[in-house]
Amino acid sequence: MPNAAAPASEGPDRTDGPLHVAIIMDGNGRWAAARGLPRAEGHRRGVEALRRVVRAAHELGILYLTIFSFSAENWSRPATEIGDLFGLLRRFIRNDLASLHRDGVRVRVIGERQGLEGDICALLNEAEELTRSNTRLNLVVAFNYGSRQEIANAAQRLAREVAQGKRDPASIDADALGQYLDAPDIPDPDLIIRTSGEQRLSNFLMWQAAYSELVFVPVHWPDFDKAALEGAIAEYARRERRFGGLAAAKTAS
Repeated sequence: MPNAAAPASEGPDRTDGPLHVAIIMDGNGRWAAARGLPRAEGHRRGVEALRRVVRAAHELGILYLTIFSFSAENWSRPATEIGDLFGLLRRFIRNDLASLHRDGVRVRVIGERQGLEGDICALLNEAEELTRSNTRLNLVVAFNYGSRQEIANAAQRLAREVAQGKRDPASIDADALGQYLDAPDIPDPDLIIRTSGEQRLSNFLMWQAAYSELVFVPVHWPDFDKAALEGAIAEYARRERRFGGLAAAKTAS
């Protein structure tokens, strides 16, 4: 993803909605607990919410939708829950990939793949390869992802180039590091939404979020829908995005 000093929006007075929306899909377990259901049911309903939001993103003209599906920290959860999450991923790709492809969605995956089960890696590769030429919506899946590790990996690549005599240390700046992140061609998110009322990034897109608008909504992820997405976008539209400068003067209509 590009240097955070160059936000995805074309300027502080952008009024036509966010180009790139990223979502921390939080609250599946709490949604289930409030209904006396197993956590696995909350995750299953979360997949249904994802389907709704992908359709809504189409309809609202969003070009990039990034979802935080499995964090590097999620490995600390019980093995049974991890198994449920991976099972849902398998079923989602197997059942939904054809329709995503038909609808012009390009699937991108960011995060660590080393150490993942072979069939999971194969499914992720299949999703990316099948949809590579699609242009209607970029669905970026952050899977086994942690922003600190992503930044550390980029720094290691730059350090190796310096050690090999391929790069002058003085050439390393924000742009250089940004080019070695997981998806440097994807614009930084204009808007990051977190569901369930929590108000933190939790190691998600910390470099790319430098100029993002953050919207925290109280609804748990399984209940998130097009109306909730539209509400977050409306909040985004109400904000003045100055990026360190002055607000643009508004002309009378």
